[in-house]
Amino acid sequence: MITLSPDTLKGVIAEARLAPSVHNLQPSRWRLAGDNVLLLGDSSRAIPVADPVGRDWRLSHGAHFEGLAMALARRGSQVVELTLRPEQPLSGELIEVAQFAVASCGEASTAEPVDGRVSWRGSFRPVDDAMHAGLARLAAERDDITLVTDREDISDAARMADRATLHFLRDDHHRAELLAWLRLSPSHPGYHRDGLNAEAMCLSPVEAWGAGRVLGPLFRSLDSIGIAAPLVRESAKTSSAAAIVLFHRPGGEDPFVSGRAFYRAWLAMERCGLKACPMSVLADWAESRNALAQRHAVPADRHIVSVFRVGRPDGTPGRTHARLPVEELII
Repeated sequence: MITLSPDTLKGVIAEARLAPSVHNLQPSRWRLAGDNVLLLGDSSRAIPVADPVGRDWRLSHGAHFEGLAMALARRGSQVVELTLRPEQPLSGELIEVAQFAVASCGEASTAEPVDGRVSWRGSFRPVDDAMHAGLARLAAERDDITLVTDREDISDAARMADRATLHFLRDDHHRAELLAWLRLSPSHPGYHRDGLNAEAMCLSPVEAWGAGRVLGPLFRSLDSIGIAAPLVRESAKTSSAAAIVLFHRPGGEDPFVSGRAFYRAWLAMERCGLKACPMSVLADWAESRNALAQRHAVPADRHIVSVFRVGRPDGTPGRTHARLPVEELII
């Protein structure tokens, strides 16, 4: 076993914090406890309306833990004696999620494309031979994804995603919770810290201002006259994708474990030359999740955890990450 110094812990957490989390909540906290490290969850950073049982919250911890494991591996170390704590109701306080130790593993591993991984929420360029090769490589590398490449199937998924989005947005509590984590103006105190900012969502200042009104006080009125649907529609962007990726894991798997694989799968997309955008509504809405699983022959013992649209971006993705300072993540 080795004991991590405070400086080493800061270094690996600086990399681990680049992992994705639902709504960019960043609920993971870390604590040195002698020779062990504790992973704690800040349950005040949760979305109880959209994620009532904390599945996505725990999945987010798994992704951040995998980020830390990769950062350690790059330094010639590895996680050992990992103990996962049982899932607990979110109480607004710190909850112990996992405990582990660190040991030397000798040779350092190759770095993953962590810095360059960002969600691309814009449109995609037409599919070319390089994209076909990237998709083939991804399919060969991962056994927990199903690729949807037929153009009509992609269009069907795009329309389904728009219906799923409206399903959730018509719930006032869900919409208010989403708005609480949107950072639509650079003047927002959390714009560069957490949540989903306008830059990450590929929104111009005018579009960001409009999104705040459409998703806020005007939504019910606009929806009643049929205007809300076209304003929140993303089917054109989705239909431009090279593929839809169905990410599925064994039924009953701990979401923490799924979260580790989720991050690895997203990084695999990056290595294959693909930019990705999660379409969580398709996995969250039972109607769309079941329809996709049936239509694309996802095995009955597998569960669709998330859905992505992927391709080559029609534009230049940003390279900035809105993240909390490392000092706030160490308890």
